[in-house]
Amino acid sequence: MKRKHPGKSLLMTLVFFLTSCVTINIYFPAAAMEKAADRIVDEVWGDESTTPEKEKDQKKVGPQSRREDSLWFLIRTLGPGEAFAQEADINVTTPAIRALTDSIQARADSIKPLMDSGNVGIANDGLLAIRSTEGLNLKDKARLTRLIEAENNDRKALYVEITRANNFSPDKVSDVQKIFAGSWTKNARDGWWVQDADGTWQRK
Repeated sequence: MKRKHPGKSLLMTLVFFLTSCVTINIYFPAAAMEKAADRIVDEVWGDESTTPEKEKDQKKVGPQSRREDSLWFLIRTLGPGEAFAQEADINVTTPAIRALTDSIQARADSIKPLMDSGNVGIANDGLLAIRSTEGLNLKDKARLTRLIEAENNDRKALYVEITRANNFSPDKVSDVQKIFAGSWTKNARDGWWVQDADGTWQRK
């Protein structure tokens, strides 16, 4: 009978353990993503009601020190707990993300009056929706359609780029989009129309 080499068994066990750690390490830092989404929404719409709490949260989203970066690398490699994972940094500073954010921000002044009038509302999927064309002529209706289409295209691209920049798997785009949907709604002005999870529209 052939005897198994103890070193080989130990090696196989080590490989299995490391593989398991890598698998367990795949997580989605929802809390950190929410803070990053709030920061972007504030930037796009203008943070008209900055509070000490918001300022504190915004600082947390910024770059960490080298020591903290090294610590998070070790935690992620060795298999972090969910409590630690929620404090991870979210990268929203790539050129692609900045370009999309700037494009959305540049369009905001054109969209806000349409949201004030109720023609446009915040959908529950992180996009904008045309609720009504009442009071608009044909030219304005066409302009509205183009405006919202361009806005939603930028938002979809933004969610994809944030997912890519943070090395999340492609299936996490929907999670990013869902968090942004909550942030757009949470930071909406009073009087704007928002859509509930069941599709019902109501004024905030």
